[in-house]
Amino acid sequence: MGRAPSAGWDVHATYRSTHPSLPATWLRLDVCSAEAVGYAFERTRPQAVIHTAVAETGPALWPTTAVGAAIVADAARRVGARLLHLSSDAVFDGERVGRYREWDARRPVSDYGWAKAAAECMVADAHPEALIVRTSLLYGGATLSRAERLVLDVLSGRAQAAFFTDELRCPAVVGDLAAALLEFATRPLAGPLHVAGPEVVSRYEFACLVAAARGRPPELVPSGRSADGPHQRPRNCALDSRRAAALLRTRLRGVREVLKR
Repeated sequence: MGRAPSAGWDVHATYRSTHPSLPATWLRLDVCSAEAVGYAFERTRPQAVIHTAVAETGPALWPTTAVGAAIVADAARRVGARLLHLSSDAVFDGERVGRYREWDARRPVSDYGWAKAAAECMVADAHPEALIVRTSLLYGGATLSRAERLVLDVLSGRAQAAFFTDELRCPAVVGDLAAALLEFATRPLAGPLHVAGPEVVSRYEFACLVAAARGRPPELVPSGRSADGPHQRPRNCALDSRRAAALLRTRLRGVREVLKR
């Protein structure tokens, strides 16, 4: 969002509880309230809406991630706004050999995956012209992402976790994703589109790269296997982003290129 003003956009942004410090006109908003979302959109009349609100666990998972997405999609359609809805590689079951393409069937295996898959369906129903952008692990922003913070917390003893050697992802640089979204905000594309990094790495490899980039010894990163854990997780969530790469001026960079600089 920090890139939008420099790209010429007049940014109106929303938050749920903590007021962010980024430059924008901020509005406190509960995406689960159709009345509040509708009023906000009628008042601001946006040209484009980038929807990122999500709850990963707990009682807010379904109402925020799925129902809230449908509410935003319906409100965007009513005011004629372009909608870019952020989705996830977690909508797949992780059992594919190779990378997932946009037309592959959604088969989530986690509660979060089910909520994101439902959100995709509900958004498409409410706003058929919406672009549904699936991405992967995010990193490389001005502040640490959740995935990066977990690595450093584990190495510092503030958290306990093992990073899986059999869970494959395509980490995406926050800045590259943001630039891509701004490009797509003015293009008439609809349906699912994969926008992630070009490199496939395991969660363990990603953790080692994050550790080394932050001056921590990667050999201390604990490893494990997702199949050995108590919760079912998708293993191979690698996304094929060739379609997006061919459409973009922004180059989607690989995690090794970025973190080994």
